[in-house]
Amino acid sequence: MRSGVALAAGTLAAGCSTTGVVARPVAVSRAAASPSANLSAKPAAAPAPRRFPQQPAEITHGPRDRPRVALTFHGQGDPAVAKTLLGEAEKAGARVTVLAVGSWLDEHPDLARRILDGGHDLGNHTLRHLAINAMSEADAEAEIRGCADRLRRLTGSIGTWFRPSRTPTASALVAGVARRVGYPHVLSYDVDSLDYTSPGAPAVTRQVIGGVRDGSVVSLHFGYADTVAALPAVLEELGRRGLRAVTTTELLS
Repeated sequence: MRSGVALAAGTLAAGCSTTGVVARPVAVSRAAASPSANLSAKPAAAPAPRRFPQQPAEITHGPRDRPRVALTFHGQGDPAVAKTLLGEAEKAGARVTVLAVGSWLDEHPDLARRILDGGHDLGNHTLRHLAINAMSEADAEAEIRGCADRLRRLTGSIGTWFRPSRTPTASALVAGVARRVGYPHVLSYDVDSLDYTSPGAPAVTRQVIGGVRDGSVVSLHFGYADTVAALPAVLEELGRRGLRAVTTTELLS
């Protein structure tokens, strides 16, 4: 874990950056594949968004009568930190939901498949992580559709969820645009870890554990040292309480 914290320490300021620079996706060389690999085989398409008829248009939590919670991560920041967090979750038998920023996927296209191969949900957190509720309809659509297009190119699907950027809830305009792009629901949360304020790992753990209950959706971030350091304690305490960390799709199914 100390190595994961060290990796994260340099990314505190960048964890929720709003840079508009979009890098070209890195091409993957087939020459690196094993000679015995089936080069004609394509990865299965990722799951598409689903409509949950019993859920509102904007989801803040799942059923309160089952001991499950969803840990959701804003996907941005140092890819080494992201991989550390995913690995820690998987070691504990947990599955999470990653809402990826499109420009981050441009810079690190391999992470889309890494997230899915780990059994996690992958969704849309806009193209550049700007204040989407303040945008015009056309600009908001460009942000949502831009990330959706990247997810489709990398995984065959626009992802399972949409979460608006720079706000916990979507305006009616943004929610309508998201539905038009293909997302029946907006994914919000009922527990904010406040990890992006860098309050220290114990504070992040207290914030999550103090607010979580059956059905909770927790907001966390890639790219912050406190999140890396807090995750093992969070998962241990969830287990002690009999709460299982699952994907948002499983939480609502």
